[in-house]
This record gives sequence, structure tokens and C-alpha cells, in this order.
Amino acid sequence: MMLTPALPEWLQTHHEDADTKSAPIKVRSIWISDIHLGSKGAKATQLSEFLKRYDCDHLYLVGDIIDAWRMKKTNFWPQDHTNVIRRILTRAKRGTKVVYITGNHDDVLRRYSGINFGNIQLADEWQHTTVKGEKLWIIHGDQFDGVVQCHRWLALLGDWAYEWMLTVNRWFNNLRHRMGFGYWSLSAYLKHRVKRAVNFISDFEEAVAKAAAQKKVNGVVCGHIHHAEIRPFANNITYYNCGDWVESLTALVELDDGELKLLKWADIQPNLAPFSNDKEAA
Repeated sequence: MMLTPALPEWLQTHHEDADTKSAPIKVRSIWISDIHLGSKGAKATQLSEFLKRYDCDHLYLVGDIIDAWRMKKTNFWPQDHTNVIRRILTRAKRGTKVVYITGNHDDVLRRYSGINFGNIQLADEWQHTTVKGEKLWIIHGDQFDGVVQCHRWLALLGDWAYEWMLTVNRWFNNLRHRMGFGYWSLSAYLKHRVKRAVNFISDFEEAVAKAAAQKKVNGVVCGHIHHAEIRPFANNITYYNCGDWVESLTALVELDDGELKLLKWADIQPNLAPFSNDKEAA
């Protein structure tokens, strides 16, 4: 028997104030990254539902939204991936300021950085000011990954290995779901158990925070490593990683009072927790 996880206390208030069937829950800002549309690992159905339920003044797409690397190899673009794009365009049409930060998997867009498409701004980096007046530097984060920057062939090999691991993980979790068990992430398990992976995450966070201090900001928001985290550093720098929509299904949100929180989709909608997409599970 699966237990439904309790909502975080701060989120319960927002759900009490809004009927999700009739009106979206309003927050000031949302950051999402590493959606990887165009790959089989993308949880587009869940993200589309999330974008339907949550409204904001500022929507930041923090890189690797479209997986151009994967699309060069396979022709995969189901309807639910199109639905995510439609949700984003609808938010922009209704007044949400959308900023698309380019990542390494959608680096083909970096040649167009600086262009504004209506209410959608394409950029390599951005600065956001919270209600509290704190300045946040927004980047994807791949510039702090030596493998991506210096050994692209190794990054491509790692991408292939990660995709293979996600395929195994989808079939394994489909079986677990049928048996009544919850989701279990193989890659997340390895990240937290393999010493080198743990050290990489820690080194990455420290490097990003150090660069943020040089930018004279109060914090930095990034993605890239698929590891959601809020971590304070020296020099009054706070590191925020909004995670991904392949495994963890997380977003960073700014509430009306300027406080930043990590939001896990599985906590608020357990019935749409990160199991295999229907077409892939068949």
C-alpha cells in the first residue's frame, strides 16, 4: 500500500487559497531546468500539468529545455512535448515574462542570445531581483563543468550512458509501479553513493557560488547537474539548483514575500509522480 506524502506546510497554505481545478496557484517567480524535450526521459505530461496549475509573473527556463543532442540521433517528439511548449507560450501571451537561459544541450540557440520573441527573452545569463531586493544570477551551469567544456566527446559518451540508465530505470519503475511500490531513481542513487559523483556535485556547487560572489549578487540559480538543492555559502551567497524534469521533477519558486522554496511535483500530485510516460511504458 502506497502512502500519499504530506504537503509541505508552506505549500498547504497556497493550496487552501486556490482551487486547482478552476484557477492556477499564483507565485511570483518560477525556475525550471533540464526538461530535455525531444528525449524519452522528459516527463512532459507532468510538467504540462505543473504549468497549468501554477501561474507566475516571471518564468525562467534555466537551460536544456530542448535536447538538441538527442534530437540529432532520434526522431522523438510526442504530443505531450508540444503541450509543454504551448503552456509556456500561453503563459507568455497572458503577461508572464519568460526568460530562456540556454544550456549545453540546447547550445544551438546561443547564437541567438539577446533576441526577444514577444514576451520571451533568450539569454545566456540573467539577473533577477526578488521582492526582498536580493539579486540572483541565473545561469545553466555547464560553464562550470570541465567535462562539457574541455572534453565534449566524453560529455557525449556520458549523455549516452545516462540515457541508457534512464531507459533501464523507466522499465524498472514501471514494474515497481504495477507492484504498488513508489518511484526509485537509479541515477540519483549512484550520484549519492558513488564518491566521485558526490565530490563532483560538491565541487560544482562551490565553483558556482564562488563565481556568484565575484558577481556581487546575493545568490545564484542554475541547473545542469540534475540535483535540486538550496545551499548557503560564505560571503552571504546562496546556491539554488532547480533540479530537472527527467527524474526529480522539481522547480524553484519565489513566494509573494520573496522567500525561495524548492517544489517537488511528487509531493503535490502523487498520482502523476515520475513514472514512465504512458507511451514508453506500453
